[in-house]
Amino acid sequence: MKESFRYKVFKVINVIILLAIVYVTLFPFLNIVAQSFSSEQHITAGNVSLIPKGFNVETYKVIMSDSMFWLNYKNTVVYTVVGTAISLVLSTMMAYPLAKKRLKGRNFWLMFVVFTMFFNGGIIPNYVLVNSLGFGNTIWAIVIPTAISVFNLLIMKTFFENIPDELEEAAIMDGSNTYGILWKIVLPLSKPILATMLLFYAVTHWNSWFPAFLYFSEKELFPVSIYLRNLIKGAEGSLSSGATSADNLTQIAANIKSVTMVLTVLPIVCVYPYIQKYFVSGVMLGSVKG
Repeated sequence: MKESFRYKVFKVINVIILLAIVYVTLFPFLNIVAQSFSSEQHITAGNVSLIPKGFNVETYKVIMSDSMFWLNYKNTVVYTVVGTAISLVLSTMMAYPLAKKRLKGRNFWLMFVVFTMFFNGGIIPNYVLVNSLGFGNTIWAIVIPTAISVFNLLIMKTFFENIPDELEEAAIMDGSNTYGILWKIVLPLSKPILATMLLFYAVTHWNSWFPAFLYFSEKELFPVSIYLRNLIKGAEGSLSSGATSADNLTQIAANIKSVTMVLTVLPIVCVYPYIQKYFVSGVMLGSVKG
């Protein structure tokens, strides 16, 4: 079938608009990457756009030569892996029964959960509670108080509600109990929502810095986000150690923000393509009630 002139015009305009959206979306990130590899003279003069000018990796060398950077980076990886695993297990164990209409007091528990989205104790009561439990200066201060996100929990609940009851009824007739149904029937069918929640929780734990800032007093326990924050402020680290020359300090001051952004976002950018195929179906099926 021959395409009409108006349809061809529509396709051209559509491509132009999509390319414009891609450019607007990618430009800030590519600009940050270009600045992180550019020299101080070109950054100060505002000459850096999408291509690095005066290629320079001095800031990367200074930051990555500090042993504290790698120690804090390891802490972030541990907090992210442990926190994401705990969040996935607890969210699944709570969302699955809430998805069942036969649960006694279901509406009350749903209202109780939603209530916590809008009201909480505040920073000081949380600080007192966490320290009174002995979680201060431990990983549990990071991963336990934020273990369940109500928003993510409700998406998982809606996804579980869309799984046909006939499958569970057949499993019950075959002798499976609740835990067997969850493990053998529900979870294998829930890969999209589990991958989506994995991404949500992993990104949250990876970018988290305030709980560590609040509950940790030993810098050996800090995540890398606090290390880089302190580096930007010049409070500690390589900039104040006297190990760098005046020229290097000038170069580092010019592009340290862009370098820290690249170092913190890079692991998430590397992981995202592997679970992207589950992302759309997980969010859509979990957000729209069938």
